[in-house]
Amino acid sequence: MRHFEELLQELLQKVVRMGTVAEGMIELATKTLVDRNESYVEKIWEKEREVNRLQVEIDEQAVTLTAMQQPVARDVRFLFMASRIGGELERIADQTINISQNAHFVMQGPPLRPLVDVPIMADIAQKMVRDTVTAMIKKDVSLAEKVLEEEYKVDAFRDQIFRTLLTYMMADPGTIGRALSLILISRNLERIGDHATNIAEEVIYWIQGRDIRHKRLHPLPGESASLVKSVESRD
Repeated sequence: MRHFEELLQELLQKVVRMGTVAEGMIELATKTLVDRNESYVEKIWEKEREVNRLQVEIDEQAVTLTAMQQPVARDVRFLFMASRIGGELERIADQTINISQNAHFVMQGPPLRPLVDVPIMADIAQKMVRDTVTAMIKKDVSLAEKVLEEEYKVDAFRDQIFRTLLTYMMADPGTIGRALSLILISRNLERIGDHATNIAEEVIYWIQGRDIRHKRLHPLPGESASLVKSVESRD
């Protein structure tokens, strides 16, 4: 039993490592855009390869532990959670690759003043990923629930960025190429927020056995009714 617990802890450490690497990729992709410096891109690809390797190792280890041991309910949830979170983190890494590629096209002309609110949106998305990792380490349900609330901020920034860039494109057709690339970047960041939200839901399921996927039409503890109303209005 002690050996099994050690193997579970080793698996958790790999998931945490994967999350930390993915978070770092968001920072590097944002610096590529803000600093107008593509020297970060090779480092992003290097980290992406590490994320892919970790995903394979996590999946294999989760399957092996499930098949070879007789885990109790919470451990079973953890093993499934580890594999699913690995998939979410791999997709986050892919989104950072997309950001760095779109940043290349943004840099083909003068910067659009002042990159609208993309860097702020990136900070929020990065923090969401960081908080999910912390929630895993500390088994902190309240922190995971805060991540769920942050998703609405990311969505609001995506919409605001689109509206602002649309006015730029209408006023000056010469900005269309760069503006469209920034819109795509905001979409990449919105997807990162979605994946971070999915991870937070997995953490809650692991700790409490509470599956909240597709059930967020009622407030979570600490979640305001206005946020829930915004979900209902989108549906």
